[in-house]
Amino acid sequence: MVFNYFTLSDNVSIRYGILDCGAKTKKGSIILLGGRKEFMEKYAETIEELKQRQFDVYSMDWRGQGLSSRLLANRHKGHINDYSEYIEDLNYFVNNIVKPGAVSPLIILGHSMGGHVALRFLHDFPEAADKAVLTSPMIDINIPSFPRWLVRFIAFCAAGTVFGHSYSVGSKGYSASNIKFEGNTLTSDPVRFMDEHRAIAESSELALGGVTYGWLAATFKSIDILSCAEYAGKIKTLVLIISAGKDRIVSQAAQREICSIMGKGAFVCIPDSFHEILKERDAVRKTFWKEFDEFAES
Repeated sequence: MVFNYFTLSDNVSIRYGILDCGAKTKKGSIILLGGRKEFMEKYAETIEELKQRQFDVYSMDWRGQGLSSRLLANRHKGHINDYSEYIEDLNYFVNNIVKPGAVSPLIILGHSMGGHVALRFLHDFPEAADKAVLTSPMIDINIPSFPRWLVRFIAFCAAGTVFGHSYSVGSKGYSASNIKFEGNTLTSDPVRFMDEHRAIAESSELALGGVTYGWLAATFKSIDILSCAEYAGKIKTLVLIISAGKDRIVSQAAQREICSIMGKGAFVCIPDSFHEILKERDAVRKTFWKEFDEFAES
């Protein structure tokens, strides 16, 4: 994958990558959008599998993570002012980097937060992509430890003050010593679980910790927008949501609900998968690729 940067009007630099599959006859182009904390290196295996399927791949690190510009002096703090910034970054990327060289059809493959931003992007720019496959999209988040109303209240109150850039309760910086496979809620595959952390060990600047109150408030605000039936009903792009049956990070019920509202939404659940479907065991990933291939070729 060839990496480069583009700089936006607010002086934020976004790192992106392009991989040409090299096939004489290509099946199309994929826009790969990772989730919160993630970066392109984490998806090296998936990118190779897309290449083998004769797809060119375009990807980028979201602002505030990966090797794109961090938004706060403490680069371990996950922060965003408003999700409109993610959408504007993606729109620039698609129009100026992807579309000039992309082979049709253009398919978005988005995970978790990347799936959330993809849906809002497709609402605003319905002609931007032909299809979208979303794994464990963050339509809503699960909050097991505290009452939801209380977390929302604190986040919105703090976001407008000097505490907006502070870590939310329970959040902290990245530390390799705290990484443990046992008890994790992301994947049941111990080798793929470490992919992210091996990449960070090679390049420490990729590391990102927990979220700020500002990020949390912006996320609740965007969830409210996307969860509105009138809003979601205007998303007319062909969308396949692939849900994880053992997901404890995001809400499966919210995924089912938005699928029933969208004009062309389809829903599939992989019962034995944790949140990170693309980093799961081979059996889970085999099911994912079967669904992806059928949807991409339909």
